[in-house]
Amino acid sequence: MSLFRDDGIVLRTQKLGEADRIITLLTRGHGRVRAVARGVRRTKSKFGARLEPFSHVDVQFFARGSELVGRGLPLCTQSETIAAYGGAIVTDYARYTAGTAMLETAERFTDHEGEPAVQQYLLLVGGLRTLAAGEHAPHLVLDAFLLRSLAVNGYAPSFGDCAKCGMPGPNRFFSATAGGVTCGDCRVPGSVVPSSESLGLLGALLTGDWATADACEARYVREGSGLVAAYLSWHLERGLRSLRYVEQ
Repeated sequence: MSLFRDDGIVLRTQKLGEADRIITLLTRGHGRVRAVARGVRRTKSKFGARLEPFSHVDVQFFARGSELVGRGLPLCTQSETIAAYGGAIVTDYARYTAGTAMLETAERFTDHEGEPAVQQYLLLVGGLRTLAAGEHAPHLVLDAFLLRSLAVNGYAPSFGDCAKCGMPGPNRFFSATAGGVTCGDCRVPGSVVPSSESLGLLGALLTGDWATADACEARYVREGSGLVAAYLSWHLERGLRSLRYVEQ
């Protein structure tokens, strides 16, 4: 029997029995972890209030054996709040739907429990912090998070040079199957021809150029979001359920 300590973001919760919950977290050192939190659904439990989605917490786990992730679920025995992002997120519909899509994305990209995913964890912490601060439109924060999540998992799209032959941009055609924009010679069936403004926006979101992103017109933002959703669906092999509720 071993004790483990890590910090993480609560991705989701599930009811267990009459008073318990299964908590799914993305942790810094152990990747995605599911643990049982006993008694957290009781009305007087202060412990349970800290283990809600969007919470950034320092958690202690109790596990049987020498590994945190094994045959059975570990117990979550202690939790301290690092940052309660949920307070600023759940009271605003646009932030809440964008944040929910971010949590689902992080879980989908960490499908193997117990495997560290530090870059994805840091992206999620930074994304939720930015979303809660309200400095940028929620759908822009979400698209930036989705693009960077794709990048750190090896699926970075190209919005300038041809994704196939490397021909310097600007290039006109976009295809999720090709890895981004392509030149005329590398164009694949089913390619679309988005506006240059939308491609410029997505490039800005990927690199963190918020001045360009914040100044972009709404029609190009909507077009860019559609490209991001299509690209993400292709690489995840199915779309995010929560994306359908995101406000544009």
